[in-house]
Amino acid sequence: MIDDIKKRSLHRARILQGQLRGIEKMIENDEYCVDIITQSLAVQKSLRSLNKLLVENHLRTHVSDMFEAGGDERERAMAELLAVYELQQNRGS
Repeated sequence: MIDDIKKRSLHRARILQGQLRGIEKMIENDEYCVDIITQSLAVQKSLRSLNKLLVENHLRTHVSDMFEAGGDERERAMAELLAVYELQQNRGS
């Protein structure tokens, strides 16, 4: 991974861990449902941010290398990108 993206991704992952622990405590403490949902939505936003970093890294490293290699490697890169796009579309986001 690109050092800067790796650092930012790890930071985002640690934030997500804290957010999830917070939601767990909120549920254990029978907190107000809307407050829990608000935190859950914040986790989803953080996951989107993490995914954006991971896609950026993949494009800047693996995909660019695969495109340069051409042939089957280029086709594999295209298939991977289409699969990620398809997953995103199926999520409804």
